[in-house]
Amino acid sequence: MSQKTPERSLGLLQATAINMTDMVGIGPFITLPMVIGMMNGPFFLYAWLAGAFLSMVDAMVWSELGAAFPLAGGSYNFLKETYGKKDWGKLMSFLFVWQTMIQAPLVIASAAIGFSAYFSYLLPLPVIAAKALSGGVVIAIVLLLYRKIESIGKISVVLWSAVLLTMFWIIGGGIAHGNFMHPIKHMNDGLTLNFAFVTAIGFASVKSVYSYLGYYNVCHLGGDIINPSKNIPRSMFLSIAGIALLYLCMNVSVVSVIPWQQAKDSKFVISEFMQQLAGPFAAKLITCLVLLVAFASVFSATLGYSRVPYAAAADGAFFEIFAKLHPKGNFPYISLLFLGGVAFVFSLLFKLSDVISAILAMRILVQFIAQAVGLLLLRKARTKVEFPYKMPFFPLPVYLAILMWGGILIATGLTLVIGGLIVIGTGIVVYLIKSKLQKEWPFQIKNELTE
Repeated sequence: MSQKTPERSLGLLQATAINMTDMVGIGPFITLPMVIGMMNGPFFLYAWLAGAFLSMVDAMVWSELGAAFPLAGGSYNFLKETYGKKDWGKLMSFLFVWQTMIQAPLVIASAAIGFSAYFSYLLPLPVIAAKALSGGVVIAIVLLLYRKIESIGKISVVLWSAVLLTMFWIIGGGIAHGNFMHPIKHMNDGLTLNFAFVTAIGFASVKSVYSYLGYYNVCHLGGDIINPSKNIPRSMFLSIAGIALLYLCMNVSVVSVIPWQQAKDSKFVISEFMQQLAGPFAAKLITCLVLLVAFASVFSATLGYSRVPYAAAADGAFFEIFAKLHPKGNFPYISLLFLGGVAFVFSLLFKLSDVISAILAMRILVQFIAQAVGLLLLRKARTKVEFPYKMPFFPLPVYLAILMWGGILIATGLTLVIGGLIVIGTGIVVYLIKSKLQKEWPFQIKNELTE
């Protein structure tokens, strides 16, 4: 089946903007109190440093694979290439698409639900109205994305500017307050390096890592990136470094005004922070900017995920209808509409607290750990010349990424781990039924042996 392919039209600036808008979103504003509460001390900043470290290490894996296979779909192509196009790669790539059809709408819905929850600072809404608002956010995003990729790149830069403006205002407010360095000077007060601290870091990192997710979004758009062998790795490392600095400064700024003992129990910590600094009007204005940032995150995440089912279908590994490109805009509109539709339903059904850990538990095994193991296999099977980007100290960062993701998975809790395994098990059953009907691997091999 021949398909048109999207043109490469996103440069380093646009790729970085898409990554950073996806990473920020509503996440850091709602998880900031959660992280402080879990760490229960001024040393909560270490949880944000841990999230940045894990993201930077894992980005090395994504960079090698993204630079080597710069195609739409990201992990779908990585898993297929690393585990073998003709055998296990078929199963692994199918499982990724399978979980993406559930996990991607959860990601989109989580940002929409967070948007609706934070909006209640401006206008308290009854439950039905809050659900309608979160669903409306998803619909608005789909409508904005229903256009050519060139226009989307320009929109992304505008939204990225709103993200930076919001963060700089928060950080600047704390600096102007005159007590900015106090939380840093006292971040080790009461700190004891023991098992309890390590455990707290593990559980808090589930929330902080959630706020870093999205640094790899550029890999899902690999087919749209100009000079991908250089721009894909660069955009990821720039995004993580920039966002880590912004997160740390934002946290320090907030607790320099609102003591961490008070901040950990706040539902609208950024708004309360600004109200204390500059009054009610400024608090409402910063709330509007936080909502704009949340909207931008949904925009960026939906853009990246819409390329995954398309890539699999264009490759003949998923339902053919998802391979259709818009006749005029040349974008995967069926994939966009489907994921948006499922996200709309999820935004009406779930609570924000239910989806954050579920998102991580569902994707860690199939996506993060599996593709790290796949890179190890691929490096043994192929020459180094085929990798435009090569991580330093290979394979230590890969083993470290696997170990850290395993720890995060355990920290999500047994229930969610079991839920993730059920999704994987169901996907394996569906794949086997599909391959049996279409006489593909592993049943194709058996047929050949019996002939």
